[in-house]
Amino acid sequence: MNAHLRRAALTMTATVTAVTLAACGSAKEAGDSAGKGKGGGSAPAKGDAITVGLLLPENQTARYEKFDKPLIEKKISELTNGKGRIVYANAKQDATLQIQQIDTMITNKVDALILDAVDSKAVAGGVKQAKDAGIPVVAFDRLAEGPIDAYTSFDNEEVGRVQGKSLLTALGARATAGQIVMMNGSVTDPNAALYKKGAHAELHGKVTIGREYDTKEWKPENANANMEAAIAALGKGKIVGVYSANDGMAGGIITALKAAGVTPLPPVTGQDAELAAVQRIVAGEQYSSVYKPYSGEADAAAAMAVALARGEKLDAIAKDSVDSPTTPGVPAVLVPVVPLTKENVDETVIKDGIYTVQEICTPKYQAACARLGLK
Repeated sequence: MNAHLRRAALTMTATVTAVTLAACGSAKEAGDSAGKGKGGGSAPAKGDAITVGLLLPENQTARYEKFDKPLIEKKISELTNGKGRIVYANAKQDATLQIQQIDTMITNKVDALILDAVDSKAVAGGVKQAKDAGIPVVAFDRLAEGPIDAYTSFDNEEVGRVQGKSLLTALGARATAGQIVMMNGSVTDPNAALYKKGAHAELHGKVTIGREYDTKEWKPENANANMEAAIAALGKGKIVGVYSANDGMAGGIITALKAAGVTPLPPVTGQDAELAAVQRIVAGEQYSSVYKPYSGEADAAAAMAVALARGEKLDAIAKDSVDSPTTPGVPAVLVPVVPLTKENVDETVIKDGIYTVQEICTPKYQAACARLGLK
């Protein structure tokens, strides 16, 4: 295991351990308080029988349904001795629908809300309504506006820096031999701006950016259309690399490059370690992704939601704080990330049980897997 990966793994382990221990301590205190039946001058603890609303933004990116939802459900069950209940809804990239879902959660009187915003600004009114109804809100993965009570995500500027560094490593001496295309995420997602900022910090002065796009709704088909426009404008022989903010868009970009007859394919970055992206990395079609250990983020969100539902403080869980455009000093848990290339597929997504070798190394990719020693 390389030094960077080892440090990230140790930090990740420490983060998850701290969150779990802090949450267990909070659960014990809540149980003791409920058992004694004494409020001590404050509202009585709710104990284990709590209801947490979970609102995720879309179902096109594999991570939300495959990882985040089941991980959060599992951790809330663990922290509440199987008595906690999750009420789930997915907005399918519709900001108006998500606002309606927040209203439904308020009507149903959930004890806490975990919210991954489609549009961080648009949800501010809904967050305030939840707050006014006495429902604490944990912003998950994206920093929602409004009076949120807590936030957990990855260090999103660092994600962009990792992506930029990966692209520079792939380009090597060819960094100045042509132009790169930057395919950023959606302007409605505050994380996209942070990824872009981090990537620009790494790439500035080291490459020539021929075309740059903010990709509507993060959709692969929109990234594909943008890439077709970039190829037409710059010429297929002039593009030496592509910064893609996530894996779904990377797939659309690579499809456009192949359709234009670009060969060999230039290095393309990504994020989220989606299965299709890992397979493209193994095959040499996509250079890199960013592996974000979802369990750390999910555990933190669950622990904060359970604590807030019980009326407890977050001091033992949230060691960081962030400022949103509307709310300063939001208690936060920021989880470290790991660059993912073909060299460390085995040490990351396979070792952590995200995917099995069999899932990655389907017949189409068996020869490529064999070259990497994936068995």
